[in-house]
Amino acid sequence: MKIRSLLLGSVAAAGLSTGAFAADLGVLTSLDVCDALGLSGLTISSDTNCLQITGEVKYKFTWGDFADAVSIPTPADGGVGVGIGGNGSNDWRSRFDAWIKFVATADSDFGPAKAVLKLKQVTDARVDNEGVKYYGGSTTGDGGYVLDGNGNPVSDINGNWTVSGPGAVVLDEAYVSIGDSTVIMAGKKGSIMNKGDDEPLTWLDLFNSADVDKGVSWGPLSGGDGLGDGGMVIQVKSDLGNGFTVSAGLENLDDDNANGGAGTAVGVIAYAGEGISAHITGAAAGVLDGDVEAWGLHAGFAGTFDNFKVVLAGAYGHDDLASTDYWNVLASASATFDMFTIAAAFEAVDDGLGGGTDYGAAGSVGVTVSEGVTLNLGARWFHNDSIGSDSYQVAAGVSAAVTETITLTGEIGYVNDDVAPVWDSVYGSAKLDWAPGGGYTASIKGTVGTTSNPSLPDVGYKIESEFKKTFE
Repeated sequence: MKIRSLLLGSVAAAGLSTGAFAADLGVLTSLDVCDALGLSGLTISSDTNCLQITGEVKYKFTWGDFADAVSIPTPADGGVGVGIGGNGSNDWRSRFDAWIKFVATADSDFGPAKAVLKLKQVTDARVDNEGVKYYGGSTTGDGGYVLDGNGNPVSDINGNWTVSGPGAVVLDEAYVSIGDSTVIMAGKKGSIMNKGDDEPLTWLDLFNSADVDKGVSWGPLSGGDGLGDGGMVIQVKSDLGNGFTVSAGLENLDDDNANGGAGTAVGVIAYAGEGISAHITGAAAGVLDGDVEAWGLHAGFAGTFDNFKVVLAGAYGHDDLASTDYWNVLASASATFDMFTIAAAFEAVDDGLGGGTDYGAAGSVGVTVSEGVTLNLGARWFHNDSIGSDSYQVAAGVSAAVTETITLTGEIGYVNDDVAPVWDSVYGSAKLDWAPGGGYTASIKGTVGTTSNPSLPDVGYKIESEFKKTFE
């Protein structure tokens, strides 16, 4: 229920109890600003502004004796870990994510005028092999390295790089915007870069694609700060009609020029409609000093045509300081026939370091056994040309909707990394998802695995639990 509705009810009740039907109707009218602006959800209104409040709290706890059994090397970000093994010492993770966002909107001659404030905290505590606690790997969880007397980072006895503490509450976004079909935005916020329309349609993701959070990438540009995005920005987005939008902006404006790359110019052309979405994004870093150190392009197309789906994507990145050119392409298609869904995907990537072109493929078959029950069979393979390896994974899974709010999933698989020394792994997992409504979700997942990796001689096991509530 809206806070505004509660206030209206309270005012009306007060008026009836006193017989004051001649109460100041201006108060009641002012509470309708949100409706006049077409805004809904959890809102509070004044005479001129509507304040929308949204947020999320999420907690994930993981416990067991686990480590990546096999790491498939890819150019994107170092490699993908698959399967688990154990070494006789327990590990655990405790991660907390929370954010709350306030959007104050008022009418203006140029369209809605908004001020946005978003507070966020991420705390990611980890313990490996029953050792010391350390933090890291999250947007605000890196509190900084512990330094010795000479100013050098210090690791613990297990070789883990420790940091000073959990992430503090930060002002993740703070910006203003104005406009309707054309919107002008300025302040601290995320990027307008569009890197979508590039996810493979197979049940198992492609290896290099998985290493860039599904899709294609213009690469880990090492020169300067690479293509820094977001942060302090000035952006413009315009709706041209018929599904077309164009966006342009200056981002990363608060960066210095110590390592180059300060200031990133971004431009996007996108289309969405009639079962098709597509875009092309261009970015150039280093514009504040007039010396572009790196630039990149990202393009994607996703289309649905009756029972067929197609995804085509490509990205290219040039790093002037490192003298490298990185490119990555992906193609995927799926077809659904009655109870069967067949999908295939292909990717290729070259990091420009002279090691050759790496490539991979994936395929899957999904079978709808009955209402709410689906079986999946999948395989993926990756050839790393620089080291001459051919790694692969095969897996089978089942998903069953037990009730309207509970879903059970399970998976078994085998993976081989084919990198000398050759290691492999067999694993199995089961997961229960619970979504009772009200924006609340919870899950628990158990995984066991064995590996030929001699550093992990024991059976690995992991229990993951996650709890989340969103509100708007």
